[in-house]
Amino acid sequence: LKLARNLLSEKGSVWISCDDHEIDNLIKIGQEVFGGANFVGSFIWEKRTTRENRRVFSVNHDFIVCFAKDHAAFETSRNLLPRPDTHDQRFTNPDKDPRGVWQSVSLNAQAGPGRRKEQFYTITTPSGRTIDPPPGRCWIVVRKRFDELVADGRIWFGEDGNNVPRVKTFLSESPDGITPHTLWNSGEVGTTDSAKRALTALFGNVVAFDTPKSVDLIARMLHISTGKDDIILDFFSGSATTAHAVMQLNAEDGGKRRHIMVQIPEPCDEKSEAFKAGYGTIAEIGKERIRRAGKKILSEWQAKQAKEKPAQGDLLHPNNSEPITNNFSATAPDIGFRVLKVDSSNMADVYYQPDELTQDTLALHVDNLKPGRKPEDLLFQVLLDWGVDLALPVTEEKIAGRRVFFVDDSGEPAAHPALAACFDTGLDEDFVKTLAKRAPLRAVFRDAGYASDAVKINIEQIFKALSPHTELKTL
Repeated sequence: LKLARNLLSEKGSVWISCDDHEIDNLIKIGQEVFGGANFVGSFIWEKRTTRENRRVFSVNHDFIVCFAKDHAAFETSRNLLPRPDTHDQRFTNPDKDPRGVWQSVSLNAQAGPGRRKEQFYTITTPSGRTIDPPPGRCWIVVRKRFDELVADGRIWFGEDGNNVPRVKTFLSESPDGITPHTLWNSGEVGTTDSAKRALTALFGNVVAFDTPKSVDLIARMLHISTGKDDIILDFFSGSATTAHAVMQLNAEDGGKRRHIMVQIPEPCDEKSEAFKAGYGTIAEIGKERIRRAGKKILSEWQAKQAKEKPAQGDLLHPNNSEPITNNFSATAPDIGFRVLKVDSSNMADVYYQPDELTQDTLALHVDNLKPGRKPEDLLFQVLLDWGVDLALPVTEEKIAGRRVFFVDDSGEPAAHPALAACFDTGLDEDFVKTLAKRAPLRAVFRDAGYASDAVKINIEQIFKALSPHTELKTL
């Protein structure tokens, strides 16, 4: 949690699921790490709808706890939930109100310091029943405002006019969305069982994972707490539901969110269907889930765009003054991902002090790389050392017969590749001059890769003349 806090942006937040046994200590630890003022709230998720008869009580919920790096920054950047459609069961219109469907909310609030005495009064219902605020509570509006709401038809006393009054909130008056609530029912965000069925179907009826999270559940967290260009990190990715949710949300709103999934190669139970299907570790399940989910999401996006794209030209409103706005987007969702594994350094271990080396053994230590390391291994070590984004596109070219990697090279004459790397041997000055003309921001070579000592000495001067801004590194 301390590491997570350090990695978060100022508007960032961390979301953690747990059960009854963990919730108390989790909130205390979170308040210690993030500060009590940065506790956003706890949410109750209806994770199952079936009855569990093996226990004293059938446990149907889990908790989701949210902490922010900075509560004020999170609050200003927090997103509303999408406005529900008119078929949402929470919105009805039993009194045929011309303003459309609505739901009612409580008219009373906790009484305490700051409450006005005008918020304590008796209400008479249309049926003649008198109602006072419940003990320790008061009405949320003063009497004058209450009478105005009644006159405007915004107070609901129930169909028989005898119920405790509630305030009507109209769906038509919340065009920008609705405030997230803390009770997340299964109909909105799915259950563990529905998530398992969906994942099993995705894997061709193979039960790949027993307790996956629902994609809709994770997507709701992401919708509330992230912007379209944010990075989402999951420390315990499991079946990679978070990656699935990120891709799904991007396909829906055109976002460019990126995901980082972290999962140790925990072995699968040899008796499990996943193991029998060829998935040796949970990490392997997660990778395959991202591949399959990505293909499905892209296919669905393409079908939707083909349906919504105008056949030709722009469609106009009846007055022919402006184009009709539709959901067509020419940019397909990015479903690609890159797999990186933690490993030791590519550099060979040095066991000798310089004065312990002899002329006879010196040649054995010229190559300072560990045996079996590939050029791609060296490339990503350099990206890490230099702090270059590991998700940038990598292309490969042949220059003078040498294999060269270019990172983030758009190919435009005015653009500079973020990095150029060549780990081949026998590099001469002609090769170096050709590469320098590409003007990369950074360039890296192997220490044993130069054709001669003269090339190694002159390389800095060649780049200084042809590409003075290039930063050089030798492994």
